[in-house]
Amino acid sequence: MPELPAGEDDSAKTARAIERGRLLFAQECEFVMGVRTEADLPQPELPEVAFAGRSNVGKSSLLNALTNRRSLARTSNTPGRTREVNFFRLGGELMLVDLPGYGYARAGKEEIARWNQLIEDYLKGRINLRRVCLLIDARRGIGAPDRKVMEVLDNAAVVYQVVLTKVDKEKAGALAKIEQGVATEIARHGAAHPEILATSAAKQLGLEAARTSIAALADKE
Repeated sequence: MPELPAGEDDSAKTARAIERGRLLFAQECEFVMGVRTEADLPQPELPEVAFAGRSNVGKSSLLNALTNRRSLARTSNTPGRTREVNFFRLGGELMLVDLPGYGYARAGKEEIARWNQLIEDYLKGRINLRRVCLLIDARRGIGAPDRKVMEVLDNAAVVYQVVLTKVDKEKAGALAKIEQGVATEIARHGAAHPEILATSAAKQLGLEAARTSIAALADKE
């Protein structure tokens, strides 16, 4: 991103950042590859932003909404369909990485262990990973499976940001309490980004803020 003009006020900077996010996510987003083992992970190419969350958190729906696509990431009524680490190149500037959903009890123990190991191997070994968007269902808040992933991220010193999903399904008062609870919990985690993003793919809520936040990561050296 070009340097901001000298003396530009905060409102102008904010508008510029929002426009940067809009333009980035308006570009072509293409599927690159899906991998099932650490050995198959591609060599670092672009800055990466990964999306992690429970199997039924709405991860695919949010990715589709952010990129203005209907089927960039496959959605399903059956949780746990994403069983690979999927890479999507956004405008030749950023790689969006869709991680397998975790916490899906119906999968076999061996399959769950393989998914979890693949997620952990990816998180610990990507030098170009700028941030993990940790998706949390707004109706549930942070649960035990999420805390396990947060522990991995803390130990690996990978910055992660909580993104609440399905906020349209909660009333304002209940949502405010959940946000406060999440904020209190992440304040105890060294790798957690303090800003919480609240989104709804179905109602197109919070997408502008999410695009703006992610686009800023593409510009960091």
